[in-house]
Amino acid sequence: MESFTKAGLLVFAMTASSAMAAGVTDKDLLNDQKTPGDVLTYGMGLKAQRYSDIDMLNKDTVKELRPVWAFSLGGEKQRGQESQPMIKDGVMYVTGSYSRVYAIDAHTGDEIWQYDARLPDGIMPCCDVINRGVAMYDDLVIFGTLDAKLVALDAKTGKVRWKKKVEDYKGGYSITAAPIVVKGKVITGVSGGEFGIVGKVRAYDAKTGALVWERPTVEGHMGYMWKDGKKVETGISGGAPGKTWPADLWQSGGAAPWLGGTYDPDTDLLFFGTGNPAPWNSHMRPGDNLFSSSRLAIDPDDGKIVWHFQTTPHDGWDYDGVNELIAFDYKDKGKKVQAAATADRNGFFYVLDRTNGKFIRGFPFVDKISWASGLDENGRPIFVPSNRPGNPTDSAAGKQGNTVVAAPSFLGGKNWMPMAYSQKTGLFYVPSNEWEMDIWNEPTAYKRGAAYLGAGFTIKTINEDYVGVLRAIDPKTGKIVWEYQNYAPLWGGVLTTAGGLVFTGNPEGYLLAFDDKTGELLYKFNTGSGIVGSPVTWTMDGEQYVSVLSGWGGAVPLWGGDVAKRVKNFNQGGTVWTFKLPKQ
Repeated sequence: MESFTKAGLLVFAMTASSAMAAGVTDKDLLNDQKTPGDVLTYGMGLKAQRYSDIDMLNKDTVKELRPVWAFSLGGEKQRGQESQPMIKDGVMYVTGSYSRVYAIDAHTGDEIWQYDARLPDGIMPCCDVINRGVAMYDDLVIFGTLDAKLVALDAKTGKVRWKKKVEDYKGGYSITAAPIVVKGKVITGVSGGEFGIVGKVRAYDAKTGALVWERPTVEGHMGYMWKDGKKVETGISGGAPGKTWPADLWQSGGAAPWLGGTYDPDTDLLFFGTGNPAPWNSHMRPGDNLFSSSRLAIDPDDGKIVWHFQTTPHDGWDYDGVNELIAFDYKDKGKKVQAAATADRNGFFYVLDRTNGKFIRGFPFVDKISWASGLDENGRPIFVPSNRPGNPTDSAAGKQGNTVVAAPSFLGGKNWMPMAYSQKTGLFYVPSNEWEMDIWNEPTAYKRGAAYLGAGFTIKTINEDYVGVLRAIDPKTGKIVWEYQNYAPLWGGVLTTAGGLVFTGNPEGYLLAFDDKTGELLYKFNTGSGIVGSPVTWTMDGEQYVSVLSGWGGAVPLWGGDVAKRVKNFNQGGTVWTFKLPKQ
């Protein structure tokens, strides 16, 4: 039932009366990484480096880190909690499973308000009923729902200010990512690639909800802008329909930009990744299948695709290319390089020129890659033909193609869980997983709102002692500086700080802190449920705080095989944990 609660409004008035006195501006969002007193963007800055300049908490003091409050999301909806908290003027905003939003007094952990979306019975989320967070603008808190709507709430009361249908959930669409706000526009992708949807990125006026532009992410579809209430064509994405798709498969081509985007103000470009082409059975759709499994640079003013880089052309393993593309700079022979980096599900780490999308370098960041032997000079994978799942039409019965053992598994060398980049060390900290899969192809046909895979699979472990590996990677050389192995898969985000710390959580329930240069484990705290959320840090009343959402779930426990056995006894939950150092 859709609702908000008044309980706690008196507390809000007493303890946070100045909250949201000034609304969040475009300047505030651009400066988010440099303002330690708040967290206003997903990724702690529009570039999503997840790096904080705060150093009160450091290698010497982190051992004294203590929990100061814990807030339960309540109810029986204890599914995967993948949200990142936002903080503004002493108020925290966090989302929960089943499209819920909470406002919490960051001093005390008391609830201010709660909003529960009214979800229909027929929602079709692929990989758990999760939500990764809100966007903030003016006096609004904006988030996406599992029935593919954008909802803007009043930051003080939780009441709905506007609501827009982004797509029809009955066709397989949903929204799980945190939106991004750039130049007054709230910009969102959609989920649903496993249902043969057409991927899209859409921009809305953040204050009113009016649609500004739409950019489909499957080649052949037309983009649009809305000016003075009129729909204006902005060009076909990638040229003629079906250019890299056979027949009419581009009309149900997937390529869902389901993780959301980052923004680089230096180039004035949005970076969105796109998911797998549909169906999984690649023999049905010969060609590169643009713009699936790609990174796209999009003009935030009109939605036009400025450049693209495809990490897995003609994807046959479900290696979605949605993982975050993070802008960063480095020096090469004394010259500044404007780069961007991404760790792909396919097992390769890519460094691109973010001004034009040109390939700079790429290298494996996991131990086992079977589907490709490497990357060529342009970053295109060198396929291993024998490792592509077989064509069902080649079999005697025509029902199942030849099975192959492919690594990584379709859950990826890295999945959605965001990595972090340290401006202090110049390293990326990548939550990765070592696993493989049996995968085979089957015949299939598109039916609106039905699963559209044409494949079967079984995920398998590679190592007895670990699946998850947190790796510190030098993007200039590909060197793995250090790594931390974890028995269960890693599925939560990473945070790094000027205090020389790297924070993440694991499914076993621990918040972990490492030395950013050596990988030494400096701190651990058991939250009681697996951590698949993303930690943040900020300052309040002269002290440094760390918060993370605990609550096991997400895609990992939904699939069978060896991995399911490792996590079957983990408890679900739903708690925001907040920590700080004790006062001296």
